[in-house]
Parts: sequence; C-alpha cells; structure tokens
Amino acid sequence: MKKISQWQILFGVSLVLLSAAVYGVHYLIFKDAHHIFIYLVGDIAFVFLEVLFVTLILHQVLSQREKRLMLNKLNMLIGIFFSEVGTDLLRKFIVLDKESQKISEKFCAISNRTLKEFSLAVDKLKNHHHDIDINEQSLIEIKDFLASRRDFLANLLANPSMLEHDSFTNLLWSVFHLMEELSQRKDLESLSKADCAHLASDLERAYRYLLFEWLEYMKHLKRSYPYLFSLAVRTNPFDPTPCVEIR
Repeated sequence: MKKISQWQILFGVSLVLLSAAVYGVHYLIFKDAHHIFIYLVGDIAFVFLEVLFVTLILHQVLSQREKRLMLNKLNMLIGIFFSEVGTDLLRKFIVLDKESQKISEKFCAISNRTLKEFSLAVDKLKNHHHDIDINEQSLIEIKDFLASRRDFLANLLANPSMLEHDSFTNLLWSVFHLMEELSQRKDLESLSKADCAHLASDLERAYRYLLFEWLEYMKHLKRSYPYLFSLAVRTNPFDPTPCVEIR
C-alpha cells in the first residue's frame, strides 16, 4: 500500500481545522448550535450517497470510456503491425504449414463471416495441429525479413500501451524470440536435426499467436471499420490469388 506523504497529512489536518474554525465563526455570530448540527449531520449523511455515485457509477463510466479509448489505440498499433509485419509474415508461415489447407479453406472467404463466426473460428483454431516443415531457404527469407523489421518490433515492445494487451504482447515476444534465434545462427544451411526441430517449435509458436491475433483483428475491423476490413479481405494471406484492386 502506498504510504501517505507528510504534505497530505498536513493538508488534511489543515482542512479539518479550517472547517472547525468556520463552524466556530458561525456559532459566534448566530449562537445556534442546533442549526449547525442539523446541517452537519445532513452533510455527513449525503457523503455516503456521494461516495456511491462517484465510486460505483461515475468511476465505472469513466473507466469504461478510458478502456474503450485504450483499446482503440491498441487496435491502431495492431493494425500498423499487420500492415508492416504481420500479414507478410503470416504468408511466409502458411507456406511452411503442411496442414494449412485445412484452415485456408475456412479463412480464405472471410468477407461474409459474422462476428459470431469469427469467435467460433478462434475456438476451433485452438484444436488445429500445425505441421511445420522448414527448409534452409525459408529460414533465410524469414531471417532477412524480420531483421529488416527489428527496429519496428523493438519500438512496439517498448510501447507501454502493449502492457494492456497480454495476448498481443505474447505474439510480439514470440516473433522477437524467433528473430533472435535466427539472427544468432550465421549458417542456416547446415543445421542439425535437433536445431531444425527447435526452430520449427519457435516458428510454430509465433505462427499460432499470429493466427489468433489476425482473426481477432479481422473481427475488430468487421465490427468497427468496414472500409479497412474491405482492404484486409483483398489482401487476405490465406487467399492464393489476392488482389488489392477491386474488380
């Protein structure tokens, strides 16, 4: 618990003394203690209602409004992440997933999905088994891609707003970890089987987090920003022939 500072104690004592002084002046002028105590008791009784209103009602309304503003800012950052890193990285991961066809069929046509269907898709994804098949060329491409986005990812991780979004923070950490693992290996063309399995595990972790956050972001765009959702549909990483131009 945070300790009360000395100036706060002095300030509180000063207010009590000032209140007593004003009541004293009132008594000296009007000589009516009965009147003073009537209003004093009435004011004290109202304090409980004031606490109820401020703490349980007004505070709750302000907290919800602040939370909505914070979520909007977070979703803006998430949108920038997918624009700069997430969508392209997801495409690279999908190619390596031998089981991607099973989820590609579900996520390719997202334009007509309802919000409920997006939530159901997130639940079904939890039971999906990813079969990652990495190769030297794909690892080199992912390494170079992430290296070119290092500063961007570091800035996102350093943003204090990320502390309010645990699942997205986990995604950033998993991607950053994969980037560090790849950057520390100077020769990706002569890895042992054990090392390949380790990198495949790191890649699968980032892939899984990325899929969940992509679906949640699509759901957010569908609900709040239809025009951005339209662009996301046309650049869908699960679409084998995406086209940003409207035909």
